[in-house]
Amino acid sequence: MTMSNQAPQLLLDILPAPAPTLDNFIAGGNGEALAALRGIGPGRAIYLWGPAGSGRSHLLAAAVRAHPGAVLCGAATPAREFVALAEGGVPLVAIDDVGRLDERQQAAVFGIYNRWRESAAAEQRGFALVVAGDSAPLRMPLREDLRTRLGWDLVFRLDLLSDADKLAALHAHAAARSLDVTPELLEWLLTRHARDMRQLTALLDALDRYSLATKRPITLPLLKTMLAAQPRPPAD
Repeated sequence: MTMSNQAPQLLLDILPAPAPTLDNFIAGGNGEALAALRGIGPGRAIYLWGPAGSGRSHLLAAAVRAHPGAVLCGAATPAREFVALAEGGVPLVAIDDVGRLDERQQAAVFGIYNRWRESAAAEQRGFALVVAGDSAPLRMPLREDLRTRLGWDLVFRLDLLSDADKLAALHAHAAARSLDVTPELLEWLLTRHARDMRQLTALLDALDRYSLATKRPITLPLLKTMLAAQPRPPAD
């Protein structure tokens, strides 16, 4: 296979970001929430809230990955599945975007909270509960009795990463993989490309593979060449 045919294929690897884990979450000022999730066990509940891009969904998916048998739910989950979860049997229940749930789903989550409290004292039956939304508990557009339950245990506000946090994380990611990257390249990535950290680190990894395939050093011009070679979707 020629190098010209290899490049577009390599670029396909840019798109998938690494699966969310607690280890690849860039905490920034959210270290307390991350530590709480690392230590969560039966009988504990955590409510995470913050703006879009603050890492709520990442943390919920990561918590589920860290607990085999855990279940992640959201607005697309049928109400009957929420009802089934209220019966117990799983080590951790994670509910994302709780503010988007309809009335039947909210009623079922109310039941999950009640079940969580009843079983919290019995470790053999207890389970952990992690819920996320975009506002503080009492400001959520939910039924009143569910709003109050969001604050029953631990509540953490998640803040967006600063540019300094993102830049430090990119430097650390590059150093961990022995990538020789310039500050100019990382700053260009941060200001001109995707600002999601998982996408940014995936892009760095793809650049490393592209550099090895083309036998060229990692530079900003090479990054631009790689991005320019990415196949574009056909026009409608």
